[in-house]
Amino acid sequence: MTAGVWGTLVGQRPTIDLLQRAVSGHGMTHAWLFTGPPGSGRSNAAIAFAAALQCPQQGVGPDCPDGCHACHTVLAGSHADVSVIRTEKLSIGVDEVRDLVRRASLSPMGDRWQIMIVEDADRLTEQACNALLKAIEEPNGRTVWMLCAPTVEDVLPTIRSRCRLVTLSTPTTPEVAGFLVSRGVEERLASYAARASQGHIGRARALAFDEAVRTRRQEVVAMPARLTNLGRCMDAATRLATTAKEEADAITAELDAREKSDLDTAYGVVERGRRPREYAPALAALEKGQRTRAKRRHLDVVDRGLTDLVSVYRDVIAVATGAPGALVNEEIRDQVEEIASTTSPELNLRRIGWIFAAREQMLEFNVPVALALESMMVALKAPQR
Repeated sequence: MTAGVWGTLVGQRPTIDLLQRAVSGHGMTHAWLFTGPPGSGRSNAAIAFAAALQCPQQGVGPDCPDGCHACHTVLAGSHADVSVIRTEKLSIGVDEVRDLVRRASLSPMGDRWQIMIVEDADRLTEQACNALLKAIEEPNGRTVWMLCAPTVEDVLPTIRSRCRLVTLSTPTTPEVAGFLVSRGVEERLASYAARASQGHIGRARALAFDEAVRTRRQEVVAMPARLTNLGRCMDAATRLATTAKEEADAITAELDAREKSDLDTAYGVVERGRRPREYAPALAALEKGQRTRAKRRHLDVVDRGLTDLVSVYRDVIAVATGAPGALVNEEIRDQVEEIASTTSPELNLRRIGWIFAAREQMLEFNVPVALALESMMVALKAPQR
């Protein structure tokens, strides 16, 4: 594994080489666009690049990142000259970008760079894009912009044409497993998490270190073999929706409470005391943002479940066609082979299409989660022998 700040980037040797050359002065530019599939480490690559740019030892010295103050503060999110904008909302608005643009116009407090990282550039509204475009067109000499998005098509052509493209790839299963083993995970569990995550580093970590996450995934991948009648289909849809909601609520509840406490402190609000006139609209805005975030988180968790379902049907197709290599769901090979024996590859391809259709209904057309999942599960129902 590469030393220094690059140690969290798994299977990205070409990207690391490119960024290290830029840090040393070869090919450096004021705007970068990091693209790659979910879980490949787009934002991690941008933050590691920022740490290397701020580091006197270019992020690879013997004291980096643990002993180097610049690397440590960038990776911890507390460096004064590195600003990161991320969102749990459906979009990033123009006000947030204008604030970032104002900060970008200032000279860095240190002797290196003012770095602005936008983790979800694909969620910028049209007005936000216009505000960002002007800043990238007329850069401060010591300001570096780093945008992150799944693909170049997710960013306006006028913005991406002004950025140097960095494309990350999906890490291989052995690379992910090796990364987990280096973090102290037992080899068999690391292999399972690497396969089940399908190259998503964050997902692999969760599967390796959280038994509850593994249990929930095992419940999801066991569903296809049980969809033998209408009742079981409806039950599976309900369980997937409910489990996803509970997981999403558990993730957001602590953050919601902390934000509410911070707001009360900022306005000097106590339990039975008087509340300033400005407090009510601020609380309303906070709660609206929290509801939006909760909805997005719920959809993200459901989406992850759908990805796990797709992996089962891909395995079924692999078994039916005799494709070489290990299955993603090797631990339920017997169920996969049973499904393959009663269906055709063509049907399972259609099933994958129905899962993606349900995903599109929820994410793009705002169809209620329960309704989309019920329709999908009925479509996936296993034929009787």
